[in-house]
Amino acid sequence: VCLFISTMAEAVTYVPESVLKKRAAADAERANKIAARIVAKKRARVKRQDIFKRAEKYVREYKKQEQSILRMRREAKKAGNYFREPETKVYFVIRIRGIMGVSPKVRKILQLLRLRQIHN
Repeated sequence: VCLFISTMAEAVTYVPESVLKKRAAADAERANKIAARIVAKKRARVKRQDIFKRAEKYVREYKKQEQSILRMRREAKKAGNYFREPETKVYFVIRIRGIMGVSPKVRKILQLLRLRQIHN
């Protein structure tokens, strides 16, 4: 009787060192991206909460302002006076680098807006 004992020799595959380094770098980069994404999510959550709080503050401020106007209107009516509604303020801002070298059409517009002088 003859017994054949065969051992499976493990097939060893050789991977170049540059490929191993590239894999390790890719794994490290992936881990860094995941960590950065987690940090960014936390920051975004805090920022979103801050924005929401700020918006609530503005809502409270505008509501208080409307109530104040309503109160003043009622007081004026009670006293037999007229209440003049506050008008919205509009600012028109233009930065002029100087009147020299400006085309005639633009110069005319500046003249119509009374902006011929610098810092005026």
